[in-house]
Amino acid sequence: MTALDAAQAALAAEHAAVYGYGVVGGRIGTERRPEARAAYEAHRARRDALRRTVRDLGGTPVAAEAAYALPFPVADPAGAVRLAAVLEDRVAGVYSDLVRAAEGPMRREAAAALREAAVRAVRWRGSDVIFPGLAERV
Repeated sequence: MTALDAAQAALAAEHAAVYGYGVVGGRIGTERRPEARAAYEAHRARRDALRRTVRDLGGTPVAAEAAYALPFPVADPAGAVRLAAVLEDRVAGVYSDLVRAAEGPMRREAAAALREAAVRAVRWRGSDVIFPGLAERV
């Protein structure tokens, strides 16, 4: 996988995360709403940075879909928390690929994004995984 391919995949994952956090925000309990809002804003910032990265690599940034299929119905705060953890796990996975494909500052930035997603996933899930970004691939 090239750095451009991995950056495009990360951008697509960030588009999906932004969409997913819209659902999370609509279903999350009031006590965790600030956490959901902060995650939403973090993913928007990463998405915008990845658009620039893709352009810098000579690509045309992948566009967001009009809607995304959720992995399960989200009808209540518990489902919103579960969705948030899944979103973070998925984002960590694509950043893991970008870490492998990139070099220099891009690699450091991808590693930071992977770490941030893993920390958010732990906060949502209440437990950690041994190898963040690789958990879904085992």
